[in-house]
Amino acid sequence: MPELSKRPERPTIRRQLPRWSELRPLLRTRRVELDATQRRLQRALTIADLREAARRRTPRAAFDYTDGAAEGEVSLRRARSLFRRLQFNPSILRDVSKVETATTILGRPSAYPFAFAPTGFTRMMQHEGESAVARVAERVGIPYGLSTVGTTSIEDVAAAAPAADKWFQLYIWTDRAAGKDLVDRAREAGYTALVLTVDVPVAGARLRDVRNGMTIPPTLTPKTLIDMATHPAWWFNLLTTKPLTFASLSDWPGTVAELINTMFDPTVTFEDLAWMRESWPGSLVVKGIQNVVDARKVVDLGVDGVVVSNHGGRQLDRAPVPLELLPQVVDAVGDRAEVLVDTGIMSGADIVACLALGAKAALVGRAYLYGLMAGGERGVQRAADILGTEIRRTMQLLGVADVSELNRSHVTLPAVPF
Repeated sequence: MPELSKRPERPTIRRQLPRWSELRPLLRTRRVELDATQRRLQRALTIADLREAARRRTPRAAFDYTDGAAEGEVSLRRARSLFRRLQFNPSILRDVSKVETATTILGRPSAYPFAFAPTGFTRMMQHEGESAVARVAERVGIPYGLSTVGTTSIEDVAAAAPAADKWFQLYIWTDRAAGKDLVDRAREAGYTALVLTVDVPVAGARLRDVRNGMTIPPTLTPKTLIDMATHPAWWFNLLTTKPLTFASLSDWPGTVAELINTMFDPTVTFEDLAWMRESWPGSLVVKGIQNVVDARKVVDLGVDGVVVSNHGGRQLDRAPVPLELLPQVVDAVGDRAEVLVDTGIMSGADIVACLALGAKAALVGRAYLYGLMAGGERGVQRAADILGTEIRRTMQLLGVADVSELNRSHVTLPAVPF
């Protein structure tokens, strides 16, 4: 019989007790952060982390108003799904030691290729509201849009952030004289752009709001009283700070849908846009473009920019996905007007993808609102910092040193988007 091979002897391991001089470099203690808000924001590494912090700290009705969309919320899911499923195509051996994120939006400088989108009822999400968001936009160096149904006046936002590039978002009201007064006030307060939103002839069916019984301001009911017990800080801030008022009206006792269906004019046509172009001397942008034909029509009427948008999925469910439509709109009108895009953006990488597909800039809304709910003005700053860091890192990994270099070769959209 053949001899069995001998098992190799296991080498002897010499062990010794570690010296303090060897352990000391490994023992790194962090300074204890006593500020609870700062601790919370330091733990947030992504916009999704801010969303989770916001969900825990905000009453359900207010959080769902921000987080939700219309009907089955298919439009919002599709938009986010397309961002997740697209493919980036990096180039190697490029010098990306320095990255330039600055650009121009509507002819004015912006430190990053995104703006804070106009959002309604912002002080309902967190009491610091629109003024806090505008101050962050001013510090970061990006535009900020105030909504017609914002909860801080045109003049107060202007005073809070005098050096910010401020836009005013307008819905055309049944009372045209009141709408003209808003436009005049915005012009006098130094707002540089008017963003006419055209995809809200009637309110979308935002079922979370209906189920939550949400009104503006929140109504004290047995349900909200129970909510007070679980979110005491939010309610304390709401009840002990300036009452909720609106940028454009003094009060509204009903729901958001009732406000829209009462005050917004469903008879608006392209003729109204022509009138608006004549009455507004600054940049004019039409928000809510969802097909190429409409994009051409509004640009023919002299607008300076269009926003490819389905209102964050909050109006017509199963509407076109803006990112998918974006290249077609850019091809049709991009040589005559700036093309912006929104809906579903949750990261700086999403913004880079928008630019690669031809957008001049992206509008972000929910992303900074999650930060606002998570930590007020500091939370908005955290959201902006996260997006900025992600934009720079994505560009470097793509091999792109300047946002102007981004093009369609850097992104591949899936053949079947949903």
